[in-house]
Amino acid sequence: MKITRRAALGALAAMGSAALSGIGENAMAAVAPHPHELVPLPFDPKKLPGLSERLLVSHHDNNYAGALKNLAKVEEQLATVTKDTPGFVVGGLKERELAFTNSVILHELYFANLGGDGKASGSVRQALADAFGSFGRFEELFRATGMSLAGGSGWTILDYSFPTDQLRIYWSGNHTQSVAFGAPLLVLDMYEHAYAIDYGAAAAKYVDAFIANVQWDAVSRRYERARKAAQAMNG
Repeated sequence: MKITRRAALGALAAMGSAALSGIGENAMAAVAPHPHELVPLPFDPKKLPGLSERLLVSHHDNNYAGALKNLAKVEEQLATVTKDTPGFVVGGLKERELAFTNSVILHELYFANLGGDGKASGSVRQALADAFGSFGRFEELFRATGMSLAGGSGWTILDYSFPTDQLRIYWSGNHTQSVAFGAPLLVLDMYEHAYAIDYGAAAAKYVDAFIANVQWDAVSRRYERARKAAQAMNG
């Protein structure tokens, strides 16, 4: 009998860690889960104009923290995998591992690039002007990419591409769509949980508030780190 992807994921959810617990302690000891710590908000959530404390705390404590907890649970299950574990179980776990890992990383980058005054300056501003023709053109394209996800889910990411040494804006419809070899510099969460409490379906107002609160110093530090890493790789 052919097992469909839907059936496989349903079976995985039903099995859970209890069904895998009989595989043995040796397997679990061989691949121990990574420790994960919740990163606190790097700003005072009461002080971001246009983004309420209720929204920011809910986003952090429920969506980001939830991804972190789910990642830990998946890693516990992966630690029980052996050569005899059914392929659909391994595949389902690895799919979830990737989704939750990226969700954690992108949420941490998202919160860390908030809390500023929205005014870009220095090397990253010039680099964006060079890459897109002007800083205004970059912002126009970044907003447009974000709004293409309005009413749905996903991320808008300004990335430094290591293969090309270019700055590019990427669209991600979920947590697992990402450029293969790049460094995220500016991350915009377009899942509805990032704005619905404050703005309902008015995603454009949320994007305006996000742009006004970008911490460009954080973006600049990411850009400089990426450039140094690229130079080290090419040196």
